[in-house]
Amino acid sequence: MAVRIRLARFGQKKKPFYRIVVADSEAPRDGRFLEVVGTYNPMTDPAEVTLKNDKIAYWLGQGAKPTDTVRSLIAKYGDKGGEA
Repeated sequence: MAVRIRLARFGQKKKPFYRIVVADSEAPRDGRFLEVVGTYNPMTDPAEVTLKNDKIAYWLGQGAKPTDTVRSLIAKYGDKGGEA
């Protein structure tokens, strides 16, 4: 089972809101996941991102691979103001 850290889309049509989740790579985008490790709201200016840095570090240590978008969010917002 390959584990990915990726975005799951929620919200209304044309008003996206994303949860950053840890999920099996074969699971559907908005389907079953193992854990929620943050949120991303691109509709605010600037974008609102919350990350659980300890949980992300745990899953990365277990071998989870982040998607390109999640990797950039972690690099930009990883140490700032997320939930510890």
